[in-house]
Parts: sequence; structure tokens; C-alpha cells
Amino acid sequence: MSLKDKFSAVELTDTGRVRDHNEDAIGCVKDIGLWVLADGMGGYSAGEVASGIAVKTVIDLVNEACQREDRDEVEAGTGYMRQTIVLRDAIHRANKIINQTAQSQPQCEGMGTTLVACLFYDNRVSIAHVGDSRLYRMRDNRFEQITMDHSLLQELVDRGFYSQEEASRSTNRNYVTRALGVESSVEVEVQEIDVVKGDYILMCSDGLPDMVEDEDIHLTISTFNNNIDTIGQQLIKLANDNGGRDNVSVILVQVVDAFPANAGLLAKVRNLFG
Repeated sequence: MSLKDKFSAVELTDTGRVRDHNEDAIGCVKDIGLWVLADGMGGYSAGEVASGIAVKTVIDLVNEACQREDRDEVEAGTGYMRQTIVLRDAIHRANKIINQTAQSQPQCEGMGTTLVACLFYDNRVSIAHVGDSRLYRMRDNRFEQITMDHSLLQELVDRGFYSQEEASRSTNRNYVTRALGVESSVEVEVQEIDVVKGDYILMCSDGLPDMVEDEDIHLTISTFNNNIDTIGQQLIKLANDNGGRDNVSVILVQVVDAFPANAGLLAKVRNLFG
């Protein structure tokens, strides 16, 4: 079953006002409900190499796995957990490829990338992230950050050295503690949340929250909620108007219809005799 008509989405990336090239990468496969965003780091063009490898690898592997799987014969819940594992394993594979490339090509030495990805299935979404690229959800005009940054600053907040308000004003927001490609293995944080019709899922590189307060992101989505393309364009504009010190990428997905999984034959038989 294609999920393409279940969502309205916009995917945008911009170099910003200071950097001379864009090291962010974004991609999606709307039929399977997959979106991926990566923010590369490294000298010269190495950052964009890392983010490009990450996005392409995750998209290729997850798409291949989902095409192999007969979704109509996967019971709700079991199938969803399988999607989470597929997403996590694809990111692990991307990490290995980036790490091996960095070791074998001198011009790519030291490169890495943060990443956030989401895969929709059965009225829920599987989320995986590494680093400080983020995912937010807005429901019933309540805007909340779902992922927590893998950064030194967030660790200090978790340990009580900073409040969230103090952290938002810190100039040391970009020291990540996890990234793809830096080591031969990486811990990928995964989680699962439900989604309902009308929800907005926002994925972004740190170029957005570093330049735009969460309250202003929330206000932008609320103000232009009838036009998802305008929301995306306005968020990029706000980041650039506030200095645009980094590349900025935005993926905004709105759930426009429910997408329950089709129960398999075994589940239908159970329902008849349950």
C-alpha cells in the first residue's frame, strides 16, 4: 500500500548567508513514508560527502527492505517494530560506509554527519537520530521537541549544570557527542510515537534552531498552517534573516489521513474466532 497520499510535505535546504557551500543533504521516498535529513561536517567538501552517503544509503536500504516485505501480510505492531529495526540497521550501515571512506580517502579524513530519519507505518512513526539534527511534532497547536540532541550542551543540561533556558542562550551549542562516520560503530537512538490526522512532523538541521527560537518556529507553523510550502519557505527565511550562520534544512510533513496497517490473514482468522 502506497502512503504517498497520506501526507503533505515540503523538503528544503539552503546554504545560508555565511557558508560558501551546503553540507546538508535531504531525501525521501513518499510511497513508503520515509524522510531523511543529514548535516555533514569536515574539511573542504568532505561534510557534503558524508551527508550525501548517509541519506543515499538509508534511503536505498530502507526502500529495498520495504519493497521486499509484503506489508499486507504483516500484523499491526509486529510490522511496525520491523520498520524500526530496518531504519536503525540502515543507519549503522551508513556509518560504516562513511567511516571506511574517511579512512581510505585522504581528502575525506575526519568527515562525519549528524542524521535524523523517520519512517511512517500503521498510524505511528519510527524515529532514528544521531547528533543534533532534530525532530519536532505539533499536535493541536502544541509544539514539542521529540528528539534530544547528542551534544555536550545537552549532556550538561541533563546533569543539571544548565537549565534549558540557559542552554538556549549558550554559544557552545554545536559540540556533538555522536556523529556518523567518526568511529567504526555508532549508537543510534530510536523511538516510536503515534501520529494522528493533522499532526505536523518537523525535521531540521541545527541551522534552524540555532537561528530561530522554538516559539517562533511554532508560530510560523500555526500562522501558515494552510500552506505547507509557505511554512517551509518562511522557516528558511527566518533562519537567514536572523544571520544564516549555517546551512539550514527543513523537512515538514503533515499527516492528512490515517494510514492503519492491513492485518494479515492470520490476524483476520484470529479476529473471527477471538
